[in-house]
Amino acid sequence: MAKLEDLANKRIGIYSGTVYDKFVVDNFPAATPMRYKDQADLILSIKGEKIDAAILNYAAAKIMLKANPEVGILTDQVLSLPIGIGFNKNNPALREQFNAFLRAGKANGSVDTMYKKWFETDLDTVEMPKFASIPNGRTIKVGVAIGDLPSSGLIDGEYVGFDVEMLQTFAQKAGLKMEFVSLEFGALIASLASGKVDMIADCISITPERQKQIDFSDAYMEDKTAAIALKRNIAHLKNSDLTDAGNRSVWDGLTQSFYSNILQEHRYMLILDGLQVTLIISVFSLLFGTLLGAFICFLRMSSRKVFREGAKLYICLMRGIPVLVLLMLTYYVIFAKTNISPVLVAVIAFSVNFAAYVAEMYRSAIESIDKGQTEAGIAGGFTPAQTFFYIVMPQAMIRVLPVYKGELISLVKMTSVVGYVAVQDLTKASDIIRSRTFDAFFPLIMSAVLYFMISWGLLQVLEVFEKRTDPRRRRDNKSACFSAPLNGRRKS
Repeated sequence: MAKLEDLANKRIGIYSGTVYDKFVVDNFPAATPMRYKDQADLILSIKGEKIDAAILNYAAAKIMLKANPEVGILTDQVLSLPIGIGFNKNNPALREQFNAFLRAGKANGSVDTMYKKWFETDLDTVEMPKFASIPNGRTIKVGVAIGDLPSSGLIDGEYVGFDVEMLQTFAQKAGLKMEFVSLEFGALIASLASGKVDMIADCISITPERQKQIDFSDAYMEDKTAAIALKRNIAHLKNSDLTDAGNRSVWDGLTQSFYSNILQEHRYMLILDGLQVTLIISVFSLLFGTLLGAFICFLRMSSRKVFREGAKLYICLMRGIPVLVLLMLTYYVIFAKTNISPVLVAVIAFSVNFAAYVAEMYRSAIESIDKGQTEAGIAGGFTPAQTFFYIVMPQAMIRVLPVYKGELISLVKMTSVVGYVAVQDLTKASDIIRSRTFDAFFPLIMSAVLYFMISWGLLQVLEVFEKRTDPRRRRDNKSACFSAPLNGRRKS
């Protein structure tokens, strides 16, 4: 490849949700667009030769190439569009307030100074200034797609980058408190339009299509775009693919990966925080979903048709809607105008989904118990409720637990999609680390191991419960106790 036109029939990687998607579709109809939700995935796919080239922001490309010397720039003359801060159409006053700050910053040179610091110097030497807290200021929520330095990123647990510094400076002058919310880039505009955040910032290009949904500030810079590929596939760079990777031992490579992914910038804290969030969502979804499932099962087996049909409709809907779609509907539609924690939204969405499966498990197990046992219990003097709780339910629980354990594992794995609604869980933590290190191995392996440990731990709790509720196991344990020798000798 020697020029941009050589991508006409290639596999081109695109950062999902960006204007580059439309650019590729319009200008390279014979190419195969490959969409990724993270810029780190673009560079990893190029290195793994899953795509031939990628189109992305030039400043971000330069940072990626510094950590990946085998990748080079095919051309930086791809696309140029104005960049602005996004605002909700219902909040023109905030937009005008920011525009006034922006005009003043351009006039006194402070915005230009910030730009040069983040875009024209080595990021390793750049320091984020300290901003004083404003306890009585109005809180403004700003959505950012961290992992897109130099625009925005997360280092040592703090939001950094050109957009972040500019907005924090604006907040100081306006007497506002800035609360940054980490979102997928493709979810930024949806979150702003639905009122989940007040502003969005992450090198967002101003386009007529986007202006139909949100308002933009005055442009503060141009989005210069580059096409990147492996150096050996670029005509003018094919002889410059020289790295020291071959001189490093496997052990040295693993040691460096461990340091950069775990210790550097205290990235292990991201993993610990993400693990805590994943545990909270998994455990509470399990508990509430189980209780709600029991109630839905009660309605499903009711003698009243309206309850039965309502429960059947609920189960059909919940099992037919993908959990990611349900999660996003809950966050962006049902609770669109409510200031509710995204973690709580995730618990609600996973609980109502899990309840549908639990209800059917309960119903199948209860109906598998011979009706003669219910009749015998009532004939023996038990009330219908006593018959269910003392005779039917213990047997049903034994039959439902093996299937329940399988659904529990599925629930834990499903929580990995909560990053779409501004929840920084285990998977999101892994994505953030990969966006800084461009290493696919360590972050993904860590996530896989930790998800396994969560599932295994919850299964062990259920194993204990299963042993305590299974009368056959209790009898076996009692028999073992009575047959065991006393003090190491048999009784004569």
